[in-house]
Amino acid sequence: MYPLVIIIGPTGIGKSGLGLALAQKIGGEIISGDSVQVYKKLDIGSAKPTPEELQLVPHHLIDFLDPAEPFTAAQFKLLATPLIEEIRGRGHFPIIVGGTGLYIRSLLDPYDFSEHGNEEIRLKWKKFADSHGNLLLHEELNKRDPQTAEQLHPNDVLRVTRALEIYELTGKPQSSQRQFKDDQYQPLDPSVLYLGLTAPRSLIYERINQRCVEMLSQGLLEETLNLIKAGYPPTLKPLQSIGYRHAIWHLKGLVTQPEMLRLLQRDTRHFAKRQLTWFNRDPRISWHDIQTDFNQLLESVVQACRAQQSRVK
Repeated sequence: MYPLVIIIGPTGIGKSGLGLALAQKIGGEIISGDSVQVYKKLDIGSAKPTPEELQLVPHHLIDFLDPAEPFTAAQFKLLATPLIEEIRGRGHFPIIVGGTGLYIRSLLDPYDFSEHGNEEIRLKWKKFADSHGNLLLHEELNKRDPQTAEQLHPNDVLRVTRALEIYELTGKPQSSQRQFKDDQYQPLDPSVLYLGLTAPRSLIYERINQRCVEMLSQGLLEETLNLIKAGYPPTLKPLQSIGYRHAIWHLKGLVTQPEMLRLLQRDTRHFAKRQLTWFNRDPRISWHDIQTDFNQLLESVVQACRAQQSRVK
């Protein structure tokens, strides 16, 4: 059997580059595990692979949704699970590349996304947010479910509203309804090779700072402006992600461009720190330092894939 290869790590660490090189080397197809790359027109801010890179190997779950459409970990699991088997059926290695931790755990652990919703409750909280603002909506969640509130940004209105909806429906906080504990990790299936890319914190931050500069030079502001001109409201969840919300601040005249860059770099570093905290808790990940020569790193991953393939035959 062809093993499932998962490559994770903080933003800017080089996951996409390794995934692409690995797919070319062993005959793989890439499944994006990134919550923003799924959207069309959000290219620069999501660090989406270039059109040339997309032509080199098959890519999946990337650049296929309109920015106005919601996308969740439950949908990712629903789409990615059969994709993995389809890729194996073609005699290729499925390779998941991305830093959205919940997406990865939805495949590896028994997350239950089966709760039923209630449109009336959802609409009530949406109207509350429209009237009173995102911060007060978040405070309402904090009163009922402080653990979930701590994990959600006040601007993530969709998830804050969902957590309030679940509380009203069940009388219990969302954080108490998972079917397993976040700090408990099931043994990996023998067909899974779970790889993490890491580096000293100073190098990760240096790469992030440079990446933010490059995003601006590539046209992040212009891309964001075009989205707004096309009628996409700035309150959309994808446009509240890192990069796009900072560009919107500048386009609204709230910050200068140098200040926007400083905030973008700071918030991206903070995001990378949260990613590392999430992934470092998982003892199943085999970590690889990107300071290793790239060809040596690639060859070690190729050998691990081949060894895993032999073990699961």
